[in-house]
Amino acid sequence: MPVKKYRHSISINGRELVYYHIGKGEPLLLIHGITTYSFIWRKVIPFLQDKYEIFAIDLPGCGDSEKSVDEDYSLKNHARILAQFLKRLHLDKIHLVGHDVGGGICQIMAVTYPQLILSMSLLNTVGYDFWPVQPIISMRTPIIRQLAMATLDIGALRFIVKRGLYNGKALTAELMSYFWRPMKTQAGRKAFLHFAHCLNNRDLTDISEQLKQLSIPVLIIRGAKDVYLSKEIANKLHKNITTSRLITIDTAGHFLQEDEPELIVHHLNAFIHSE
Repeated sequence: MPVKKYRHSISINGRELVYYHIGKGEPLLLIHGITTYSFIWRKVIPFLQDKYEIFAIDLPGCGDSEKSVDEDYSLKNHARILAQFLKRLHLDKIHLVGHDVGGGICQIMAVTYPQLILSMSLLNTVGYDFWPVQPIISMRTPIIRQLAMATLDIGALRFIVKRGLYNGKALTAELMSYFWRPMKTQAGRKAFLHFAHCLNNRDLTDISEQLKQLSIPVLIIRGAKDVYLSKEIANKLHKNITTSRLITIDTAGHFLQEDEPELIVHHLNAFIHSE
C-alpha cells in the first residue's frame, strides 16, 4: 500500500482503524472489498493524489486494522463505522469510491448519510441479491470455515486471485504477497472468515427502493471479465439509479485496479469533474 509515512490510525468504538492519507483537493474515500485491503488501490492512488485528498482505509478485520471476531462485520455496520470515521476527521462532504463489498458499503452510506456524500463511484460492486458468491458463500458454513482455517494456503488464494484478473501479467509475486499477508496469522484468517460469515445480501435488498431516490451523481464501472460478480448487478443499479452512468471496461476482471488502473482514474476524473 502507500508509503508508511502516510499511515494513520484512529480508534472507533474502541477498535483501531488504520487508514492512509495522501494528496490535496476534494476529499475522496477509497473502500476496498473482501479478500483485499487498502493495498488494492496502490496503482490508482499515484494518479489521483494531485487532484484529491485521499483516504484509503483498511476496513475492520482487514489489513492492519483491528481483527476482532466479536465485532459485527456486516455491510450496515461497516457503513456506520465509516460515517463515524468521517465525523471524527471533520469531513463534511466526500466522494465515495468502493470496490466489491466496498461498493455495497457505499450504497448504504449514500442512502443513510446523504448529507455526507458528494458522489459515489462503484467498481465491480455487489448489489441487490446477486451475491454473496463462491467461494465466499461457502465460508459461511461452519465446517467449511473450520476447513479453511486448517487448509487455506497461498496456492488456493493464488487461484482465487488469478481468476479475478484479466491481465495474467498482473499476477506477480508482489501482488500475492499483499493478498497473503493477513492470511499468515490465525487472527487474520479468523477475521477474514468472520467477515465472510457476516455478509448478508439483505443489507442491500433492504435499501433497493431508497437507491431509486438518490440525487447524487453515481458512476458504475464494471470489468467485463469479472467472473465473481455478474453484469446484472451493474445493469440493475444503472436502471434504478436515475443519476448514474455505466461504463464497461472490456480489458478488466474483478480486480480491475490491477488490470486497468490508469483507465479507472481517467473515468473517475471525467465523472467527478463533470458534476
